Amino acid sequence: MNELFWTYVGWPLVKILVILLALVLLAAYLSWFERKLLAYMQIRLGPNRVGPKGWLQPIADALKLFVKEDLTPGFAERFVFLLGPVLIIVPALVVFSVIPFGPSPNLFVTDVNVGVLFILAVSSIGVYGIILGGWASNNKFSLMGGLRSAAQMISYEVPMGFSVVTVLILAKSLSLVRIVEAQKQAGVWFFFPGFVAFFIYFICGVAETNRNPFDLPEAESELVAGYHTEYSGMKFAFYFLAEYANMVVVSSLATVMFFGGWLRPFPNVAALAFLDVIPPLAWFLLKVAFFLFLYIWFRGTFPRYRFDQLMGLGWKVLLPVSLVNLLVVAYFVSLPGGQV
Repeated sequence: MNELFWTYVGWPLVKILVILLALVLLAAYLSWFERKLLAYMQIRLGPNRVGPKGWLQPIADALKLFVKEDLTPGFAERFVFLLGPVLIIVPALVVFSVIPFGPSPNLFVTDVNVGVLFILAVSSIGVYGIILGGWASNNKFSLMGGLRSAAQMISYEVPMGFSVVTVLILAKSLSLVRIVEAQKQAGVWFFFPGFVAFFIYFICGVAETNRNPFDLPEAESELVAGYHTEYSGMKFAFYFLAEYANMVVVSSLATVMFFGGWLRPFPNVAALAFLDVIPPLAWFLLKVAFFLFLYIWFRGTFPRYRFDQLMGLGWKVLLPVSLVNLLVVAYFVSLPGGQV
């Protein structure tokens, strides 16, 4: 009885708690790192008052949000106003239950044979949190931000889905663990045969997370911070946390699907065996950190798109290119030998 309890209840709960605590801490210090890195790019200091070199600034920000008065607009739809942040933070955290951080079962909560489909289905629920939050605020600016976000996220989910299907064709599996193992068997990361799909995926991922240069839903200069204008305190913190959690999700999936997950570069090349001294978990975290750095680099580099440019890029460029790329990859995989 005890063995069954720990196998199916105990250890999964321990893993879930560790992942949740790590994500909250990561989101807090990712915001600090972003502010520091942007300050370096712009030749200024960034946070440097709270703690040594500003290291305790995320703790101070969290305490401020905890004690800040939690206001609800007088004419807001109160239940839906409360439901909005929940609908965006819960899916952002649930998807980590199927992301493998390493080859050992101890490094992921579970491996399901439809892991990719599960992530796409659950993460798409987050758009409801943004739409309902903007609508329930009874604020025209918030409503405009929510509608913009809905159009943007739905538009970019389509080419992103086609780029993911490219990986599924190469791996012949929907399991994230199996996708990494397929790259090990092939001896090469799927980035090389699927580099077009990767670039489409990552561009769409940046747009899906409402980050520069696609941050139209919350463009401060246009929409008074967009869909979360009326939120304060911990409700605002949930939106803030969900944004960073979704950045980690996009980066983790890019690592698993295109860059070998926990595998070292060229895992079948014996001459690179010395790289095995780095643990698989460290390889995974290094790759995810690189993609998170790209997010911040983009914010400090590119100007914001106009909304018509953003829609045009999604429907007129990324969608047809993703379709053509999917057909090309499927054709080469269907040839005798089935390799790209």
